[in-house]
Amino acid sequence: MVKQSIFGRIAQLTRANINALLDQAEDPQKMLDQMVRDYTNSIAEAESAVAQTIGNLRMMQDDYNEDVENARSWGNKALAASRKADEYRTTGDTVDAQKFDNLAKVAIQRQMAAENEAKGAEPTIASQTEIVDKLKDGLNQMRGKLGELTVKRDQLVARARTAQAQQQVHDAVKSIDFMDPTSEVGRFEEKIRREEARVRGQQELASSSLDAQFESLEDLGEQTEIEARLAALKSGSGSRSAIGQGSGENAAAGTPSTTGETAY
Repeated sequence: MVKQSIFGRIAQLTRANINALLDQAEDPQKMLDQMVRDYTNSIAEAESAVAQTIGNLRMMQDDYNEDVENARSWGNKALAASRKADEYRTTGDTVDAQKFDNLAKVAIQRQMAAENEAKGAEPTIASQTEIVDKLKDGLNQMRGKLGELTVKRDQLVARARTAQAQQQVHDAVKSIDFMDPTSEVGRFEEKIRREEARVRGQQELASSSLDAQFESLEDLGEQTEIEARLAALKSGSGSRSAIGQGSGENAAAGTPSTTGETAY
């Protein structure tokens, strides 16, 4: 019964679908840790049951050894009593000879009883010894599976942490991807570009307004000159004010005139 329950537990734990359990678990590491704890507890229970079975076997072996020793002891006593009876019979003391023969018979009876006890225990001891050997092998297999499960747990946890770290790095890199218009940097860059375009628009608008002001000033200067020349024409000195200004300068420099010729 003990053997069946222990090996049933071993088979049940061996058939456990780890991948399915991990898929259903919200936290695979906690699930794996719980599996290791459950398996460790199962091994502890199996060890207790196997230890009890071994203890029972050792008690049967002790009883067997005691029966064997009693059979040997009673055999020696029967031999000693028989020899003593032979000594008395040699001397003609038939009463004491019969007495020791009777003691030898009692010893032989007890010897036979002890031998029968020992022989009756031999099949049970052999069967229990085989069961204990199988239980020990099963327990060693469970310990090996626990070691494999622990190593697998550590590997999966390490892989999970690595994958998590890679995802974090990927997310961090993606968040500062300058070429990605949806990233924070991309949106900030687009905002700056809009601001720069707005400033350029303002500058262009201001420049256009300044050119118009200068053109207005040029038109005003030309109109002022026109008005000045018209006033000069009306006063009689406007015929040389612009185009004849050079001739007046030449006259002042000593160019001959009609009046000069008369004086000459």
